[in-house]
Parts: sequence; C-alpha cells; structure tokens
Amino acid sequence: MVSAPHEAMHRVFQEYPGLFTRLSDVLGLQLPPVASSEPLTVDLTENEPLERRVDTLLRIETQGDGPFLLVVEAQGKKDPGKTASWPYYVTYLNNKYRLPVLLLVICQDHATATWAARPLTIGLPQWPTVTTRPLVAGPHNMPVITDVAEARKDLALATLSAITHADNPDVDAILKTMSVALRDTPESIAEPLVELIAQGLGNRPAAQQWRNLVAVDLSFYTSPLSEEIRDEGRAEGRAQGCVEGQAKAVLFVLDRRGIGVTDTIREKITACTDPELLQRWLGRALFAATAEEVFGE
Repeated sequence: MVSAPHEAMHRVFQEYPGLFTRLSDVLGLQLPPVASSEPLTVDLTENEPLERRVDTLLRIETQGDGPFLLVVEAQGKKDPGKTASWPYYVTYLNNKYRLPVLLLVICQDHATATWAARPLTIGLPQWPTVTTRPLVAGPHNMPVITDVAEARKDLALATLSAITHADNPDVDAILKTMSVALRDTPESIAEPLVELIAQGLGNRPAAQQWRNLVAVDLSFYTSPLSEEIRDEGRAEGRAQGCVEGQAKAVLFVLDRRGIGVTDTIREKITACTDPELLQRWLGRALFAATAEEVFGE
C-alpha cells in the first residue's frame, strides 16, 4: 500500500516542477538552466498484461541543451524488485520519447539512500550492457534548513528537505523554521506545502509536532489539515469543559450539604479527568455523610 510519506516525496515535484533545478545544484549535478517542465503520464504499461508505473514523470525543457525526462521515485525502504524495474523505466521511456532520461530517487533514511545509489547493471559481470545510475536525494545530502530566511528563499526545496529529514533528531527545529517561514506566505502557496509536509512525516512523532505548529503558527489557514486540527481542538475543549463542570458540581453539592472538604480532597476532585468517575462521585455526593465517602466503593 502506498504510504503518505511516499506520496509526498514525489508529489512535491508535481506541485513544483522547478524544484529540480535547485535540487540539482544541491546534488552537484551541472545542468543548463531549465526553461519549462511538463508532467507526463506515469503509466508505463504495455499491451501485455503487465502494469508498470513510475511515481512522477516530468518533461524538462532546458535552455540550450534540449529537453530530457525526469523520473522521480519515492523509496521508503530497500526493494529488490527495483533492480529490474528502474532500468526498465529508463530504457522504456528513452525508447518511447527518444529523450535522455534521468532517474531521481528520494529517500528518508541513510540505509535506503545508500542502497538506492548503487549502479544497476544488466549484462555480464565483465561487460555490462546497460547501467542505470540513480541520482539520490536523502538525509545524507539534503541541507538541514533551520534558518527562516533560507527557507523563504526556496519554500519547495525547504519542504523537500523537511520531508527527507523526517527522522532527523533536529526535526522539531526544522519544522518550526518551516512554520515560521510559511506564516507570512499567501495561503494559496502555503496550503499545499503544509499538506505535503504532513504527508511526508507519516505517523512519526514529528507529525504531531507539525500539527501543533500548524494549529498555532498557521492558525489562520483553512487547509484540510488545519481544519482537522481545529476540529480536534474544539472537541477536546468541549470535553475538557464537561469534565471541569462535573468536578465543580461535586464540590457544589458537598458545599451546599455542609460537608467539609479538605484541600487534598478538593485537589483530587478537580484533578480528575475521567467523566464517568466524576459522574459516580456526583451521585455519591448527594447522600455521603463525609467527603471521604464520595470516593468509597
């Protein structure tokens, strides 16, 4: 099953095709200036009953050197099947479009990035017929962006950096930088970036940190994620208000009945967060002879 981080790692190139221009500089790949890019169908299925799909496929137009195809693959873990499928993607696309093909693999951990960067050869050991060399971006070579000004210079690259560093010990600082950088950004620009980062973090602990930052720093946005967070917050607020009301009701009944309540008992009642338990205490408070009896079986 395709995971949310998998989708975010390659979808960011669909949303921001020009991202590859800046990423190629980060990865040390010298390319002529890109004039334009165009998304192509990711379906590589032939007439035979064999379906193959790449994650993202872009046609990149350069200034002076002509066009080429960019295949973006999001790789969450080692997959022996890619040894066959990646060379197939490259050779098939080259044959279909008659254009140079560049394979870019996005990873979120060092082990997968090291595995993905190995050349894939077809042929004899002493004479490889076809060699596929993926270009890999991951936590080993993506910049750690914790400077707000730097993030604002290229929000798409900063978003990809945050996704690839999802397991970085400093991910909280990375995410805080992104939330501040997006604070003054038009909503139409910030919204897809907010969602992509949420997807890219998956179910990691950092995902909750990002949700909290969106709720506080980006509280004025109306993206699906921010609305979901606000709904959760409103629900939690209603639940908290209900609990506080029940605790006050227990104390009110004891007070009206003239039953003394010590500071220890008062603290125990107000600190309780279990609405069912508070409901039982309220029922006992109506008939208890002492405050201690409220807690008895």
